[in-house]
Amino acid sequence: MFWFSIAFILTIILSAVFAGYIAPFDPYSINPNEILKPPSPNHIFGTDRIGRDIFSRMIFASRISIEVSLIAVGISTVVGVFIGAVSGYFSGWIDALLMRFTDIMLTFPIFFLILAVVVIIGPNIMNVMIVIGLTGWMGVARMVRAEVLKIRNENFIHASKQLGKSDFYIITKHIIPNSLSPVIVYATLGIGSAILTESGLSFLGLGVQPPTASWGSILSEGKDVIDIAWWMSFFPGIVIFLSVVSFTIVGEKLKINP
Repeated sequence: MFWFSIAFILTIILSAVFAGYIAPFDPYSINPNEILKPPSPNHIFGTDRIGRDIFSRMIFASRISIEVSLIAVGISTVVGVFIGAVSGYFSGWIDALLMRFTDIMLTFPIFFLILAVVVIIGPNIMNVMIVIGLTGWMGVARMVRAEVLKIRNENFIHASKQLGKSDFYIITKHIIPNSLSPVIVYATLGIGSAILTESGLSFLGLGVQPPTASWGSILSEGKDVIDIAWWMSFFPGIVIFLSVVSFTIVGEKLKINP
């Protein structure tokens, strides 16, 4: 399952990178003569309600999913590492303040918080990436803080203080680099979660906006014709499922054998 997951992730990444070469049709090309055609050798995933090739749209949609997930996880990782490192290093009232803020953020149902913020600031791909990133840092902050609490009393940290190094220098040169092991696992698991969140938002019409293709928006378009065009819901649904499961399997494997 681990190697299958690696292979599937690589397939998605390569599809995103070489979408222009792999997709057999223009994902935005409307063909009135090919409306709701079932899977066939010509259209292996079938066509949608305006005759667009679903396989081509799925290929181009992989770019959106990879882009959103990587940037969102990058934002949440940077924020979480910074808060966790500062909290664990300084301890005292700074630690208490930052950890109570983290606990407050954890009490919110994250998906509904994202929904509320996206509705307020407007649905587009940039807002989706930022909002997912700024609402997903709490787990990594707690992990980094735990690592920093173990590291800050090491001899090389005391030696740096004795040499007159600033707190900023110690945090950036010693604390953060030596507490990143769990962050890699978090980032891998977070990519799958970000893909699922973006797909959910796009399914509800609050993510990537038409005519840009997204796995969630393709799935949403198929829900109204699922009784006569099952392929419009099946293929994006199975790709979302396999993507999330693949990143989860890889993340769990790294957690056991970092």
